Parts: sequence; structure tokens; C-alpha cells
Amino acid sequence: MSTTPQAALVDEACRPYRKAGLFAYFFARSKLRRDPVYRAILEHGLLVGRSRILDLGCGQALLTAWLRAAARVFDRGYWPEAWPAAPKPISTRGIELMARDVHRARSALGADTEVVTGDIRHTEFGTADAVVVLDVLHYMGTDAQREVLGRVRLALPPNGLLLLRICDAGGGLRYHYTQWVDKIVMWSRGHATMAPHCRSVAEWQTLLRESGFASEAQPMSQGTPFANVLLIAHAVPMEVPGSSARLVDHQTRDAVVAGD
Repeated sequence: MSTTPQAALVDEACRPYRKAGLFAYFFARSKLRRDPVYRAILEHGLLVGRSRILDLGCGQALLTAWLRAAARVFDRGYWPEAWPAAPKPISTRGIELMARDVHRARSALGADTEVVTGDIRHTEFGTADAVVVLDVLHYMGTDAQREVLGRVRLALPPNGLLLLRICDAGGGLRYHYTQWVDKIVMWSRGHATMAPHCRSVAEWQTLLRESGFASEAQPMSQGTPFANVLLIAHAVPMEVPGSSARLVDHQTRDAVVAGD
């Protein structure tokens, strides 16, 4: 048996990926053990109370596997004492550009896992209580970044949550190292010509504010050489164009988009 609750959690989350092949399994183990964002989501209770979670650029659905494993480990009583209760969302949906990652997700977590192949610049988001975007937005142009964040805001109710991890362009040597690793990863995935569009933390927060979010920044590269930062953003009420008295929430967003 694993010696710590955290190790038990990693084992539980990775186990399903054995069915998806060695690459999927060992990638899951490496990512869930070493990437601090997964632990932070649980340790700080960032998704507690969020019923419908949307994961944009979800890869092989590690977040879904992690949350499912957390609920099981928590129910067994083998849970870090200092952590809040595990989140137990009703649904976790993912959108991923790479079809092979979607195949791995479904092979591991079941064909009914809510993961679809699509480009988040165009795919319908539906509605959610929380949206998670990890290391994705800098792969698209600045206009597309703004458009995606605007659509995320429309998918969320007031005070809905966005967890956005970005690479801080003001991060000095760590930033340049992150960029170098990114180029290698993109080359290995067949996207060698893709140019990243990064911003400093302050610039990302300005964009979030302009897109309808209030945010706070939390370093998220502990134990790694990267310049990653997690922006914890909450949707603020938006006014319907032409009416200062009416506020937009996720139930009226379609009318707003249509210009009503």
C-alpha cells in the first residue's frame, strides 16, 4: 500500500491509464506526481462546491481522473488531515484538440467520459460553474485569447470560477527555459511552426479584467524550473449592452450574444 495519502491518490488516479497503453500510464504518473497544480487544486479546495467543471485543452483528461480518484480516496478516509474535503462535481467535461489524447482518455476512463475532440476557439462551451485552462492559451494568438476568455465568461454565472495557468513572460530565465521546453514539446506533437503568444502576469490580469474577471495570482511552479503562475479568477457581473440595470448570468448569455 502507498505510504502517504498523496501517493495513494496518484496511484488511484493513474491506475485506469494502464488500459490506454504505457505512454498514457507513465505520462499520467509523471504529470500527477510532479506538476504542483494538481495538488494545489485539492490542497486549497479550489474546486470544492463546483458542480459542473469544464476543462479546456484537457489532454488525456488527467483532471477528470484526478478528481474521481480524490473522491474515492476521501471516501475511504485516507486523506491528508490538513486538506479540505475532496471536490465531488456532478460532471467534468473536457475539450481537446488532439484526437489521440481524446482516445486515451476514453480508453482509460470509459467511453462515456465527457471528452470531445475540438478546437476551443470554436467549440461550444455550454455552461459550467468552473472552467480550468492549464497551459493552453499561450498557444493561440492574442485576439483568440481574448475571444476564448470572453466565451468562458459567458459560460459562467456571476462568481463562477476560472483557473488559468499561464507562463509568466516576466519570469526571467525561468520564462526562457519554459519557452525552450515548450518548443520541444510542440515539435514532438507535430506543431513545430506554432509560435507562442505569452504575456506577463500583469498583462494576463489586465486581459482577464477586460474579459469580466477579478483575479489573483499564485505561483505554480514549485519543484520545477518553469515560470508558471496560476490565475484564480472569479466572474464579475456584466451589464447587458444598452441597459445599465440588467446583469448577465449564464442563463441569459444567449440573449446577450444575439444582441437582445
